[in-house]
Amino acid sequence: MRNYDFFNYEIVAECPHTGARAGRLLTPHGIIETPCFMPVGTQATVKAMAPFELEMLGARIILCNAYHLYLRPGIDVIEKAGGLHEFMRWDRAILTDSGGFQVFSLASFRKVNDAGVEFQSHLDGSRHFLSPALVMSIEESLGGDIAMCFDECTSYPITEDEAKGATFRTIKWAKLCKQAHSRKDQALFGIVQGSVFPSLRKYCSDALVDMDFPGYGIGGLAVGEPRELMYATLELMDQVLPKNKPRYLMGVGHPLDMTEGIARGMDMFDCVLPTRNARNGSVLTSKGNLNVRRLELREDFSPLDPECNCYVCKNFSRAYIRHLHKAGEILASRLCTWHNLHFMLELARKSRNAIIEGNFPQLLEVCKKVFGDETD
Repeated sequence: MRNYDFFNYEIVAECPHTGARAGRLLTPHGIIETPCFMPVGTQATVKAMAPFELEMLGARIILCNAYHLYLRPGIDVIEKAGGLHEFMRWDRAILTDSGGFQVFSLASFRKVNDAGVEFQSHLDGSRHFLSPALVMSIEESLGGDIAMCFDECTSYPITEDEAKGATFRTIKWAKLCKQAHSRKDQALFGIVQGSVFPSLRKYCSDALVDMDFPGYGIGGLAVGEPRELMYATLELMDQVLPKNKPRYLMGVGHPLDMTEGIARGMDMFDCVLPTRNARNGSVLTSKGNLNVRRLELREDFSPLDPECNCYVCKNFSRAYIRHLHKAGEILASRLCTWHNLHFMLELARKSRNAIIEGNFPQLLEVCKKVFGDETD
């Protein structure tokens, strides 16, 4: 029997010209307004950011990774701490990824069958076996507000037969995850796989919808396929997934892909790129990407983005941040990460407001002009 006392999703506005919708997602740790971007805190921390700083940025939910936390520090440590929220001192919502993507990225270090995955730790070479039931036990112990099913993530390019095998296994594992999951204050999302093959995507989504998950992730995209194939897949997902439940486009965080995803009915997004690129000196601006290490910024005392009102842009210059990067100072990564996360969170907020106000297509066109030629 369903128990959604701690979890509910409602649509508050829809764009009449696209599939974009603005919603409200109720979780045990607060209400999340969608569309939303989730900063990635893989190992119970968003790199270079303290929890209170994420609160200042307005983040309502972050993503943590069950695979990494299972290996280090170990689920027993987090349980003794009182769960993931208490361990990392974050009192807002958390989504835990099952680790399927990480396990399957190990390639030669893993063996997969219908029972689960045997793999070798990237940390110490130790052998482990993850089954759907064990993954559910791990995610329940972590105590996130949203847990993801264990799935078989595919790469690109891939043959239809290979994608079919992964799709069937994903469906089987989703059933086992649902049977094993028992925590009533945690929502379990199914994950739609099928690569870029419409028939497989529809078959997988139909099977998961029959299982009646409270939300659905769309996995296996942004893994090297052409953008037009990703967008076509999202258009199909918008047609076949329930309108009254949240859709989470997994691992997508390029500004254009996020807004194009919003236009195709997606609600939740995450990606490591905004923080990873920030640590390498690449920042997002209203004019596109900016590399702060460029020589011509040496005496540029303007902010990273004159149109941005974040703490970094209000207080520091391009010249100063370039100096920090060239000097190898930790503050460079912190300031650029702060700015990039503000940019993505603000883009999601602006998208939501544009949907409510009826001008989302205009925002989408601006994003296309600014980021249409960017590749990462």
